[in-house]
Amino acid sequence: MSDPSGHSDGPPAARAHDRWLGRILREGAVPELLEALAERLSPTDLQTLLLEVYHRRAAAVTPARLLHTYERNRFVRPSALDAGELARLEALVHGRLSERAFAAVALSPLCPLGTVSAVATVDQNKMVTTVRTTEVVADTTNVLALECAVRRREVLRSDPRSHQRVQLAAVHRVVRAQAFAGPGMAAHFMLLGLCTAGRDEGSFAFETTALAEQIGVHLDILDDVRALGYRVTAVRVSVTDLTAGRHRGALLEDVLDPLTEAYPSTAFAFDDDRINGRGYYRDACFEIRATTPAGDDLNLGDGGFVTWSADLVGSAKERLLISGLGLERLCERFGPPSYGDQTGIRPM
Repeated sequence: MSDPSGHSDGPPAARAHDRWLGRILREGAVPELLEALAERLSPTDLQTLLLEVYHRRAAAVTPARLLHTYERNRFVRPSALDAGELARLEALVHGRLSERAFAAVALSPLCPLGTVSAVATVDQNKMVTTVRTTEVVADTTNVLALECAVRRREVLRSDPRSHQRVQLAAVHRVVRAQAFAGPGMAAHFMLLGLCTAGRDEGSFAFETTALAEQIGVHLDILDDVRALGYRVTAVRVSVTDLTAGRHRGALLEDVLDPLTEAYPSTAFAFDDDRINGRGYYRDACFEIRATTPAGDDLNLGDGGFVTWSADLVGSAKERLLISGLGLERLCERFGPPSYGDQTGIRPM
């Protein structure tokens, strides 16, 4: 799962999960319980069964137990950040998007079961799965990719070789189920996601154009927030060629050089040693980092090309670039000097 917020995916918990599952199955009174639930029941029948289970469990919840859970469950506690400040930031982002070719989408809090794991090979245990064959949105770009695929498919019905691009954006609060390592990590946080979907144009043309445009959107936002008092300095963009140098010339000429001219205060470079994202992204990827007022070097944005559109639409000619910007991290670590005093958040 891509992580443009800078939040870590945390340590793997698969072995602990397997131990707990093994104990439950050993102590269970119903033979082959897991197989019956996972394989023998239809999705509708399983949903009916689970709805009744949680209906009965909810009936046993008392007001005292409810408050106890609310105070201790990391998934339900509100963000520590000021809602008004986040709203100001979101309004600024939408103002910038309206000047670009990206259509803003208001996503549902839920998406189909397997939205992330089916296309991005991320373990389902990292998502919050519901009993209604859905999951809580864990990655904005995965859901935008679905909407891009729907819109691209409509275009292809009229012209199977159409190069018409679909460019979507969403600001959304995502929820991730894995335990995050380190202080200040939260189970839910706000992200900006961008998706550019289209058809292979040859000569790496779709890729370089989409890369330059998405990176430009993120950099424009980081410039704009300074008007709100945000202290974003030493912004750096690194691009990684994942094709063993085959597209390095095009990336330099059509991405890094034009962006260097358009954003002279930003540092651009290749990152040939990048490890994170290999196997997740293909062809090329990028990262945006900045220095906080406290001097910390943080990831704010991340993106790259994925095969999701090709898989969803069923055409190897389909291309998709995804990226995201960690708005909650931007607000928390780069916000105005008086922000921490006004909200009770410790100055960073």
